[in-house]
Amino acid sequence: MKPVQRHSFLSSLVMASAILLLSACETVQTTQGGAVGVDRQQRMMISAQELDQAANKQYAELIAEEKKKGNLNRNAAQVERVRAISNRLTAQTGVFRQDARRWQWEVNVLSSEEVNAWCMPGGKIAVYTGLIDKLQVSDDELAAVIGHEIAHALREHARERASEQRVAGSFISIGSALLGVGGLGQQGAEFAYMGLIGLPNSRSHETEADRIGVELAARAGYDPRAAVTLWQKMGKVSSNSTPAFLSTHPSSSARISDLTVYSERVMPLYQQARK
Repeated sequence: MKPVQRHSFLSSLVMASAILLLSACETVQTTQGGAVGVDRQQRMMISAQELDQAANKQYAELIAEEKKKGNLNRNAAQVERVRAISNRLTAQTGVFRQDARRWQWEVNVLSSEEVNAWCMPGGKIAVYTGLIDKLQVSDDELAAVIGHEIAHALREHARERASEQRVAGSFISIGSALLGVGGLGQQGAEFAYMGLIGLPNSRSHETEADRIGVELAARAGYDPRAAVTLWQKMGKVSSNSTPAFLSTHPSSSARISDLTVYSERVMPLYQQARK
């Protein structure tokens, strides 16, 4: 086979493989758009059941380990506060997806210096004491954090990222094998994927979670503008100086600007909830 013909043939195989991989993905609409208008369709290769099983296993192991270390729900007042805020937020999740009302929500406070919080698929929430203590968060600011994390679960961002990585990994491996680029070439393709697709998609997930989070907070009667003051505080304690284009999160200034716009958009919901 002539070199040109061989290259054309292999390129066609790569393209055919890509089409097969993409056709294996399901296009879904995980949430309603809400007042903030998050209505991007998502492509999933991994089923919700598959991810939920993995998440439940990880969650059970993590909570058991934290309990063993004596880090689970040590401060009763903090636990009561975090759970009260979370309950008001989860009561509003039906605006974005009705099935979330039936999730088995759980809320825990973990004693750690880390400034962090998360919500696993299916509604398993954890807030770290480092976030509460180091930032001296108000209830409105804490609602912004928890609302943001709940939004990730509602939008199934973890499932979307896992699906994206599975497709990309398969495509890169197939392409590298067919084109004979070797390990170095495959590594270059992986770096290109992260720079052009992977990281920007992560930033889009963060933006979606910010916007949904402020709406959840507003509907629950928490001032959505607290998301802005929260990230101003985050900026003061963060030691991460990674440029935005290499980070999975938007830059602090870009995030604050977007949150300012969307918190104002949902102010009528907050004002209505406060009546």
